[in-house]
Amino acid sequence: MQTNSARLPARRSGVTVAPDAREAARLVAARIVAFMKEKPDAVLGLATGATMEPVYAELVAAYRAGNVSFASASTFNLDEYVGLASEHPAAYRSTMNRLLFDHVDIDKTRTHVPDGHASDPSAAAARYEAAIAATGPIDLQLLGIGRNGHIGFNEPGSPLDSRTRVVELHSSTLDANRAFFPDGRMPHFAITMGIATILQARRILLLATGPAKRDAVVRAHAGGFDIDCPASALSGHANVEWIVDAEAAAGLSG
Repeated sequence: MQTNSARLPARRSGVTVAPDAREAARLVAARIVAFMKEKPDAVLGLATGATMEPVYAELVAAYRAGNVSFASASTFNLDEYVGLASEHPAAYRSTMNRLLFDHVDIDKTRTHVPDGHASDPSAAAARYEAAIAATGPIDLQLLGIGRNGHIGFNEPGSPLDSRTRVVELHSSTLDANRAFFPDGRMPHFAITMGIATILQARRILLLATGPAKRDAVVRAHAGGFDIDCPASALSGHANVEWIVDAEAAAGLSG
C-alpha cells in the first residue's frame, strides 16, 4: 500500500526534488510566503514565463487567505522585451499585473520592470541597474531556467560579470516563447539583468519543471561556471536552492 510519504519532496545538496510540477510550484510559493513573513519589506526579484504562472497563482491564493502581505515589499523583474509597450499582453509588465500585482496589496509604484519601450533601450538598462543598486540588494531572487541554460535572458555566451543590458535572444528562446506571440511578431531583443546583477541577490530560488529542462539542469550542476550554460554561474552563490520536479531532476546524480 502506497503511503503519503512517497509523495514528499526529496532533498539533495542544494536541490529539492518535488514529485510533480504542481508541487514544485507550491513549494516555491511557500518559500516566498515564509520569507515575506520574516521580512515584510523585502526586495524581491521576480521572473516570468509559463513555469512561474502556478507560483503566482499560489501567492495570490495565499494573500486572499490572509497568509501573506506584499504591502511593504518592492520588486524588480528580471527582464522585458525591447519594443513592446507595457500594455502589450506579452509584455512582462502587463503579465506581472495580470498574474500577481493586480490581485495583491502591493504598491505598484514599488514594482519595477525594465522599460522595453524606451527610445534608448541601452540607457533604460543602465537606469534599471542603477535603480537595483539604489533600492537593493535584492533579498530573494526567483529564477527559472531556459532550455539552453539561460537565466533571465542571459543567453549562452553571457559573461560572468555582465550587468543589466540589451541582449539578442537565442533562436531556442524565440522558439520556446513564440506561443506568447500568436501574431508572429515576437521581439528579438530584450533588456535583462546581468549574471553579476543576479548573483548579488542575498538568496536565490530557482524553479525548473518538465523534461524539456532536464539537460539544462544537469549542465548547470556539472561544476563551475560554463559560459555556454549561464545557470552554472549559480554554483558560485552561497545561498541558492533549486526546486525541481522529478522530470527535470531525472538526469541528476544522487
